[in-house]
Amino acid sequence: MTFRPLHDRILVRRVEVEEKTAGGIIIPDTAKEKPQEGEVVAVGSGARDESGKLVELDLKVGDRILFGKWSGTEIKLSGEDLLIMKESDVMGVIEVSATLQKAA
Repeated sequence: MTFRPLHDRILVRRVEVEEKTAGGIIIPDTAKEKPQEGEVVAVGSGARDESGKLVELDLKVGDRILFGKWSGTEIKLSGEDLLIMKESDVMGVIEVSATLQKAA
């Protein structure tokens, strides 16, 4: 099944959080917060401005993003938990610098 968000909405898959703290303490599932980081899975065609012109989204499929704690609507699509949110709910795109990529 494929899904295409409408207008200025995006489909996001949450990125899983580490199960251990830096000190090695394992965090149980019941105490974990939902991650505020995700990967864009699909994007809509864009919003329309006052003159009716289509304004494309800044985000693209594959972008790693940061969003608000209560942003979006949770859905289950093909057995996977995803979020649908407006582009305006996104706080920013996480970009990995070239020096970090070489170290990995």
